[in-house]
Amino acid sequence: MKQHTSSRTYRFVLLSVVFLLQCIISHAETDYYRHIVFDNSLTPESYFNSRGMANGSSELELVGWRIPVESNIFLTPPNALRLHWKSQTGGGWEAEVHVDDHRNRLPEFQGSNLYFWCFAPQGIVADDLPMLVLSDTYQGLQVAEFPSAFSQPLALSKFAGDIPAGHWVQIRIPLSEFHTGSIYEFQPSSLQNVIFHQNRADGVSHTLIIDEIRIADEPENVAIDAPQNVHAIGYDRHIEVRWDPVDSPALGRYIIYRSVNGKDFQPVGIQLPGTTRYVDFLGKAGATAYYKVAASDKAYKLSTFSKAASASTREFSDDELLTMLQEACFHYYWEGADPHSGMTRENIPGDVRIVATGASGMGIATLIVGVDRKFITREQGVERLTKIVDFLEHADRYHGAWSHYMNGSTGKTMPVFGMFDNGGDLVETSFLMEGLLAARQYFHGSSSAEQDLYRRITQLWESVEWDWYRGAEPGDFLYWHWSAEWGWQIQHPLIGFNEVMITYLLAMSSPTHAVSPEMYYSGWASQAQRALDYRRGWSGSADGDHYSNGHTYYGIKLDVGVGTGGPLFFTHYSFFGFDPHALHDRFTSSYFENNRNIALINRAYCIADPKHFPGYGPNAWGLTASDGPQGYVPHAPDDNADKGTLTPTGALASFPYTPEASMAALKHYYRDLGAQLWNIYGPRDAYNEGEKWVSPIYMGLNQAPIVVMVENYRTGLVWKSFMANPEVGVMLNKLDAVTKK
Repeated sequence: MKQHTSSRTYRFVLLSVVFLLQCIISHAETDYYRHIVFDNSLTPESYFNSRGMANGSSELELVGWRIPVESNIFLTPPNALRLHWKSQTGGGWEAEVHVDDHRNRLPEFQGSNLYFWCFAPQGIVADDLPMLVLSDTYQGLQVAEFPSAFSQPLALSKFAGDIPAGHWVQIRIPLSEFHTGSIYEFQPSSLQNVIFHQNRADGVSHTLIIDEIRIADEPENVAIDAPQNVHAIGYDRHIEVRWDPVDSPALGRYIIYRSVNGKDFQPVGIQLPGTTRYVDFLGKAGATAYYKVAASDKAYKLSTFSKAASASTREFSDDELLTMLQEACFHYYWEGADPHSGMTRENIPGDVRIVATGASGMGIATLIVGVDRKFITREQGVERLTKIVDFLEHADRYHGAWSHYMNGSTGKTMPVFGMFDNGGDLVETSFLMEGLLAARQYFHGSSSAEQDLYRRITQLWESVEWDWYRGAEPGDFLYWHWSAEWGWQIQHPLIGFNEVMITYLLAMSSPTHAVSPEMYYSGWASQAQRALDYRRGWSGSADGDHYSNGHTYYGIKLDVGVGTGGPLFFTHYSFFGFDPHALHDRFTSSYFENNRNIALINRAYCIADPKHFPGYGPNAWGLTASDGPQGYVPHAPDDNADKGTLTPTGALASFPYTPEASMAALKHYYRDLGAQLWNIYGPRDAYNEGEKWVSPIYMGLNQAPIVVMVENYRTGLVWKSFMANPEVGVMLNKLDAVTKK
């Protein structure tokens, strides 16, 4: 009895620590991005979020049209920005540093001062320093968005004085010194651009290293402790360093130091407050490294160093690589989840209020994998799932459907996509229910907690009114949205082939609010003119406009699919729980084989690379939806939707369909590109080699399919769990009867 009590106490403490860490991460991340303009570049040659130009005989060093990255001299590792210029009479130059405009980020800068650090390899007298302008538009000085504003030019010499050679100098400028220079009032809280530009034309070349551009108040002078319990874990090509959080409001960042001999430690990177893991990519197996971690306060004063920890990399087997990949991506849904609801955030970093309904369904499926792979205990999985169900029972619902986005603290709808998006989203609800139904069968043990979960998930499942979403005058289609305020204002019928097949399958499976299986053919696979126009409209192709395709691309025949098949998430979202082996219809004998062919066509397109984007090839493929240099795009293997951006989940979530090609892609993304792509949640969301761009975010819709579909390839676990729901088998029998008519 004593041992059992101790075990329960340990689990309670562990869960409490996880919850505390999640709360710390939420607060610290939000606070960090309300102050930082620039800390480091994800790309080593030039900073993507920058722009520069020179005219006349003036000169400015640029890589392409971006500011060069300095990797040898920096205040916070691993890099800084390098301004190298020559100012001439009759000429001019400007160098713009943009705020990293990742998804769902409003700047909302807080603080009364602009700070940045300068380092001059050769001294620069004050009068030769650049001028400085701030702008609240991404366009900088060429304002093309209205109403936008910029400040009057301000001479750095007023605040910096002479910059001595070889020393870091912090410049502090009160924001009250910046006065509007445009027809609109400049708002520092909405800062988007910090612009250095030509001052005195002295005809001399100068170099100024710039690091840590921030908006903040005067920091307090508070002593800060060193991180404790630092330990390191070696993997195939990287080492992960972990430590206990430093609980101090003065914490500004952690700085990680590495040594290859256990003696000479050099700074290699920083980590945000609230995150206590760091990935150091060494790039080879058989390497040993030693690490110390220091805490840096908001005035950049360091604590003492932690004790050293060491680890070594070693060559992993393919099976070990898959476990490594799954565990890294799983952490997005474990430590990165909303602390109040347990739901999945839309993206990290991002607006920490926003949880995503569909991504949460996928996140629930990762809990199944996490428990089965022993990343967490079964008790922890039940605890987290119970928290999610608690939240969902009290969150806003619309005839049983949840909205696309909710506030993770309150459960209230967040109309991210506009006023009409303030109601139920049947597609996102489908992805959520796909995960819940898989979990209902997996967590179906004899304990009272699991029995209670089974009952409560069943109640949620049976209360979704699928038949309501047939529209104001119920017809042949299901509709995506309904709002209590706006009704059916968003007229978006669900027409395949795309990612929403699961909506029809679940609607036909419902024991309480089912639609007829005939709707599979009248709605999802409709031959009506409205359906033909819909398919042609989003794809720009007549291939597959009748649902069936039948064409051959790169020697691969496609039974079902529009154009060349579309983005790969079409083969992932509906099928992370639903096993495509179990489905056939009048158009194809196997949706598993059809999905495989979509993946093979996607890969063949990337090998052919008709638009000549750099980086594509047999090991670099997987066009699917993600952010890119120009924002969110449903990347696909066609002329219109191929923008040169590769999204690792495209190939990695296709493991069940293309195991050899997906493994080759994993090794390429990790072993060859890991220095830029691999971080604490696994491979970053996307990259574009031609644009020298790496995504600064992770997305909830992209990491989970990796975890779950890799597991479906390895064991079929989530497929088996979902397909064990008796309602699914009944639905398939009914659909088969309709198909044979």
